[in-house]
Amino acid sequence: MNLAGKKILLGVSGGIAAYKSCELLRLLQKKGAEVRVCMTEAATQFVAPLTFASLSKCPVYLKNGAVEARPFQHIDFPRWADMYLVVPATANVIGKFVYGIADDPVSLCFMSCTGPRFIAPAMNVAMFNSPAVKRNLETLRSFENTFVMDSPAGELACGEVGKGRLLDPAEIVEYLEGASVMPDSVPASPISSASNSSLRAEYNRAKQSPAAQYLQETALQDLPASGERVRRVLITAGRTEEAIDPVRYISNRSSGKTAVAIAATFLANGFDVSVVAGPMEAEFPGAVHVTRIKSACDMHKAVLEQMKNADVLVHCAAVADYRPKVTATEKIKDSRSQLVLELEPNPNILRDSVAQKRADQIIVGFALETDHFKEHAAEKLKKSGADALLLNAPVAANSGFGFDEVRYTLIRANSRNAQNAAEVEIPEMKMGSKIDLAQEIVDFSLDQLKNA
Repeated sequence: MNLAGKKILLGVSGGIAAYKSCELLRLLQKKGAEVRVCMTEAATQFVAPLTFASLSKCPVYLKNGAVEARPFQHIDFPRWADMYLVVPATANVIGKFVYGIADDPVSLCFMSCTGPRFIAPAMNVAMFNSPAVKRNLETLRSFENTFVMDSPAGELACGEVGKGRLLDPAEIVEYLEGASVMPDSVPASPISSASNSSLRAEYNRAKQSPAAQYLQETALQDLPASGERVRRVLITAGRTEEAIDPVRYISNRSSGKTAVAIAATFLANGFDVSVVAGPMEAEFPGAVHVTRIKSACDMHKAVLEQMKNADVLVHCAAVADYRPKVTATEKIKDSRSQLVLELEPNPNILRDSVAQKRADQIIVGFALETDHFKEHAAEKLKKSGADALLLNAPVAANSGFGFDEVRYTLIRANSRNAQNAAEVEIPEMKMGSKIDLAQEIVDFSLDQLKNA
């Protein structure tokens, strides 16, 4: 089956293997498919819905709905799709499919789907071997136009070894490509038909897997060593809070949505992702390593300690430029009299990281400007010495803080040392999604790493 042009609904249920669905989505897109996502409530505990919304560029169908949600998503989503793919399918959701229980988006879409349905089970070996699951899987295979994929033996997330492992994303894609959706035709198992070379080719096209742990422990465990190593990125995220007293602070605005989009996109392009994050509302995918901080000084310390392990640094956080010179140990009483607050500058995390960078490291800074965009951004890029600067301006309607769209442009330094650049070329700013912004940063980083 040719996946180019296919509309695929991806159902994600609540298992640890849910993070593999991020890579699967990207692989399907690389094949030319259009993908939308529905999730059980349990699945959102493993991967944030924003990750799938950013990657698919479409709101995710959730039980609690969303601003963009329509009242008949359980019918609209399956009707839109050419096929329904459930990855991973837990024992719980498989039982719902068999007995006609439809109380969450994934089971509702299964009930409403009239096209081919592909199920990829994933669970602990004890659950997989239980009489109930065996019976349910056998019953599910008897459903018209429903195909149940293999669950090969291997090392599971819990550390046990046995059947129940989710097929690797490249294997699932190969399964779909070998599938015929005629009712009496069942695709051949990719475990028996796939060769090391074909799987390696899939992973090269996918730029490896979405997380280092997946690459090292799961995805390539049966393939020959290729000499490739996992790239690592360190991202700053959120805002910093500079204490005035135990209950008050100075801060900047940031929802963290841009940083989450950047982290998800680096994951989908094969990077091991670490984040130093201040307070924020958006949530990172479960595969991201997160260090939580409060103040700019804490972020400065964490970044300089962790950057030695990174190939790429992306400074996305909204760091407060100043902090109170003295922090009161008790709450300042409200006397309605004038309060004079003496401030001192915070360390410049971008410049200090550039000062310590290796020749083979790539550093991308951020500049948020509300006026004289190009002049201010060019000056910041030159002073910082970063390899590139993402200029964004939250001045257009329904964009910027808390929204999924933003006005931006990526400014590249004219040399490896931006301070020596005579002038900086600044592309015109454009309106786009935060995942588009993130992909530009990832593409720039990959291109620079080839020549580092």
